[in-house]
Amino acid sequence: MKKRVFLAINIGMLLLLHGVKGHAQVYEHGYLVRVGDEAPDFLIREVDGEEYMLSDLRGNVVMLQFTASWCSVCRTEMPYIEKEIWQAKKDAGLKVIGIDRDEPAATVRKFKSDIGITYPLALDPEAEIFGLYAQKNAGVTRNVIIDREGKIIFLTRLFRMDEFNEMKELIFRELEKK
Repeated sequence: MKKRVFLAINIGMLLLLHGVKGHAQVYEHGYLVRVGDEAPDFLIREVDGEEYMLSDLRGNVVMLQFTASWCSVCRTEMPYIEKEIWQAKKDAGLKVIGIDRDEPAATVRKFKSDIGITYPLALDPEAEIFGLYAQKNAGVTRNVIIDREGKIIFLTRLFRMDEFNEMKELIFRELEKK
């Protein structure tokens, strides 16, 4: 009897450890990262052809805006990002990059033109970049704010004006730090 209990406990522990291994922790809103984490690095391929690593932007405050042309909330939020964040602080050490989820370059170029934004949009085929930050089945319209050292300092999901203003103020405060 004791051997069976011992064996059952050991098998249960092995199954638990095996099941946990390889599965990322999921946080609020389907995020796989949280504030305080180092931002996962990836190759940014802007729709205009420029390529660089996220880590190449160290020394700047970075805003990653996960988006898609079919997302109505994204279309509402993007003009605010353009006017109130990007245009206000693009010359102050801020990089804003829209990461367009799983759409062809032609669609992304038209989307950028239709919305009237000037910050870069990058391609994310198969939502591989998105999958570094959130569960692939989670929705877009999310922002990841990264400090000059590459640490995540703010995360959003959807677009609420109060949260947007909080994010904007945090970005502006972070830009004032040298």
